Amino acid sequence: MDLLSLAKQLLSALVLPPGGPLLLAAFGLVVWRRRPRLGRAAGWAGIGVLLLLSLPIVSGGLMKLVADDSVPDVGTAQDAQAIVVLAGGMRRNAEEYGADTLNALSLERARYAAFLFRRTGLPILVTGGVLQGGEPEAELIRRTLEDEFGVRVRWVETLSRDTHENAVFSVRILQQAGIRRAVLVTHAFHLRRARREFSAAGLDVVPAPIQIPNGPSASLAGLIPTMNALHGSYFAVHELVGNAVLSLPRR
Repeated sequence: MDLLSLAKQLLSALVLPPGGPLLLAAFGLVVWRRRPRLGRAAGWAGIGVLLLLSLPIVSGGLMKLVADDSVPDVGTAQDAQAIVVLAGGMRRNAEEYGADTLNALSLERARYAAFLFRRTGLPILVTGGVLQGGEPEAELIRRTLEDEFGVRVRWVETLSRDTHENAVFSVRILQQAGIRRAVLVTHAFHLRRARREFSAAGLDVVPAPIQIPNGPSASLAGLIPTMNALHGSYFAVHELVGNAVLSLPRR
């Protein structure tokens, strides 16, 4: 892992849940004796934020806020010239496989790409480099698509480390092949930022999101904290931060 990727992971751990709220609560405990009012406020704020983010009703609302739910019909997808699949992570040294393998996000994206391929016949590009050591994520997706789904991959982009580089390096490959319009496969919570990056790189995007959220749960179960809800809030907050950074003026 290079220093830039490590710095991004450390920053994410310090800001995003659960690390961010826990760090705030820990700060409150540290300053409690000298600054009791500040310590209590920080401590309860950290606990409160973590609790709120663990509620399905909050997580669902955040997911709905950040998601791009633009589902293309088959006709729209067939107007494109390729399918682009963004890697979403991997599992290092998976014991049951005896090797690196895809995590749940990447596997869901690979499956949806295979689904779209069988309905459109469009060539596939997979994109994702090395973030945690081991094989490039794009290579793992390619192998899964070809060996387990029986779908051939035309291009493999293995140098990118984030969504911005996914876009820049992938569009470069596609433009060399004369492709200007492509179906973009990623999760709904990530699609808004991915579309902006790929459009800025010069690609006409047909959105193809996975796991489109229904919005916050209106039942009593929506008020019971769960790990799944906290997991969803993590991705939603990550995208809120990412979209905010992307909106900053670039020199």
